[in-house]
Amino acid sequence: QVQLVESGGGLVQAGGSLRLACTASGGSIATDTIGWFRQAPGKERDIIAHITWSDTATYYPDSVKGRFTISRDNAKNTVYLQMNSLKPEDTAVYYCAKSPGWRERGQGTQVTVSS
Repeated sequence: QVQLVESGGGLVQAGGSLRLACTASGGSIATDTIGWFRQAPGKERDIIAHITWSDTATYYPDSVKGRFTISRDNAKNTVYLQMNSLKPEDTAVYYCAKSPGWRERGQGTQVTVSS
């Protein structure tokens, strides 16, 4: 069974950047659609973006379009989320998950953006 592990979170000032990584073990994710989600305190988990096996990327909230970029490196079995121009409202736990169903997901990585 594939296991996903997120990394790269941390504390950053508003306007800064972070690159999150979702690394898989126990199998290849090269043919899988992988999504990034986030959950802020007291809010539901929302999808941010997903990327297909053919590198087609889709972004969901208008608030991240133009600031976040999802990409993948199949040789490293990893999907990335580059986050630029971070805002305090981006503060959340960020998760990656595998389609279909998004049931297979990691433990998350905390991103905190200070104003």
